[in-house]
Amino acid sequence: MSTKVIIVGSRGRMGQALIHCIPNHPALTLAGTLDQGDDIAPAVAQSDVVIDFSAHAVTAPLTALCAGHGKAIVIGTTGHNAAELAEIRKQAAKIPIVLASNYSTGVNTLFWLTRKAAEILGPDFDLEVVEMHHRLKKDAPSGTAKSLAQVLADVRHLQLEEAARHGREGIVGERTRNEIGVHSIRGGDVVGDHTVIFANNGERVELTHKASSRETFANGALRAAQWVAGQKPGLYDMQDVLGLK
Repeated sequence: MSTKVIIVGSRGRMGQALIHCIPNHPALTLAGTLDQGDDIAPAVAQSDVVIDFSAHAVTAPLTALCAGHGKAIVIGTTGHNAAELAEIRKQAAKIPIVLASNYSTGVNTLFWLTRKAAEILGPDFDLEVVEMHHRLKKDAPSGTAKSLAQVLADVRHLQLEEAARHGREGIVGERTRNEIGVHSIRGGDVVGDHTVIFANNGERVELTHKASSRETFANGALRAAQWVAGQKPGLYDMQDVLGLK
């Protein structure tokens, strides 16, 4: 039986990519496309899974609406504040939710490799994350860069809010062992580039993922929609979908 999905944020770049890619997933049926100004509630009631690529302020109330109807949700929107994330996590007690900063299989492999590299290389290596996106991206750093930095912070047993250095300017002093640099570049039509740098005296390791098409993210999100339809309530991410945990 086909899983019915609706796309919220359908007029955006990712929404259009999802619409284009859904024929590649025969187990899914596109039951509706919604964007700003549309009445979302009736469509949610008629769906099995909601895919959200809208705006951070929309996600929490949308998740609550899904919970009220007992519908799963895949969240690809980024830039949520602490209160919005807390509301999303609260609803995970009622419905299955996939919340990921990036749905690309390659990027989720990068998350895994970043953790392993940080564990192997140890505390002597300085840690930096660099990301580049198109000029129209509204939030910085990207959700993927935040996730990469969080992986590094977890391995080093650091609080990311204290360790992160978002760019450097002026007389900032020598770099400390507990810094995790996070740097954002914006320009052109870059879909998404992410590099994690491990730098030590005499050697440097760099792990890089470059996306040239949004279809990689769209196909991953659709894969997550098919997967989450059969899950128990809880908060999941793309690592769960891909079986990397």
